[in-house]
Amino acid sequence: MPDYRFVDLKLDQGLATLVSSVERIGVDTEFMREKTFFSQLCLVQVSTGSDIVCADPLDLSTVDRGTTDAFWCSMMNPLWILHSGRQDIEVIFQTTGQMPREIFDTQIAAAFLGYQPQMGYANLVTELFEVELAKSHTRADWSKRPLTESVLSYAAEDVEYLLPAYEILTERLSKTGRLEWALQDSADLLDVGLYDPDPTLAIDRLKGARNLQGRGRAAATGLATWRELEALRSNRPRQWIMRDQTLVDIAMTQPKDRDALAKISGLPESTIRRAGEQLLAIISDATHDESGYNPPPRPDEKQKSLLNKLQKTVTACAENLGIATELIAPKKELSAAMLGARDSRVFKGWRRDIVGNTLLDLLERS
Repeated sequence: MPDYRFVDLKLDQGLATLVSSVERIGVDTEFMREKTFFSQLCLVQVSTGSDIVCADPLDLSTVDRGTTDAFWCSMMNPLWILHSGRQDIEVIFQTTGQMPREIFDTQIAAAFLGYQPQMGYANLVTELFEVELAKSHTRADWSKRPLTESVLSYAAEDVEYLLPAYEILTERLSKTGRLEWALQDSADLLDVGLYDPDPTLAIDRLKGARNLQGRGRAAATGLATWRELEALRSNRPRQWIMRDQTLVDIAMTQPKDRDALAKISGLPESTIRRAGEQLLAIISDATHDESGYNPPPRPDEKQKSLLNKLQKTVTACAENLGIATELIAPKKELSAAMLGARDSRVFKGWRRDIVGNTLLDLLERS
């Protein structure tokens, strides 16, 4: 078990001074999201190399805001070392409105050395250090107080090996000329757009909406936007506001009054009472929508042949590098490129240099 200190941020701001004195820190978080739209930040684990601190960020409303902001500002200056850090960045950004200056994701880095793209932290620690980490508290209730010593020890282990892993991985990546690849892909996780929900794009997250068209698509777009705004306002999961299938059923049947709404399977009477008029107004507006959305067409034989060439090119490149094919460009991105999209990562940065230009040439000659 690692040595660690538990710090209650309501009472002790010493962690800010500790963090501000180092160039890099290992960072992990524990959070809960089962009953909310936004994740509830419950614990922040920080390793400086010489210290491991488990910091309790709950109930900071009683702390002077200036002092709290000073703590988070100090956290943003060092280089963060994380493993599969997207959710950690998301919960901290949505809690504080701040982003770290720079990050290094050990999962991303390991993938460029031939490890599985989605390798877990415990497996990476085993590979690099021949240490088996306990997995006994993966489903702990991190919002419960007080946290037990065994739970905190488990949390501390999640940052114990991050800085040593960084040293090993950066050395190996430098030798293979791939360190910049890991830095570029890690930096992609600092795109605020990944974590700042846009209600107008909610239709893109709606399961079953892809094949809707005409008024059905317009109604689904309006209903998905309404649901997203409701989820944001009440901080409740989308599916608690309205299930995907229920939303799609409303969009397809387009009920014209409350009696018709009541016949929709899975739509609670309480929702009809509270928001029935809003839903009917959205459906009514959709009947006048002339946007003319059409689902993406199925590829023809020529396009299938081109996609096959693109996939083979990427696969050959990946095999030559000894990394997973999806790390360079998954099939979904290649399909979009075949249909005209040019904003894929495969046409940017290191990917463009090793294979993206070849793919563009194939696309231009097709």
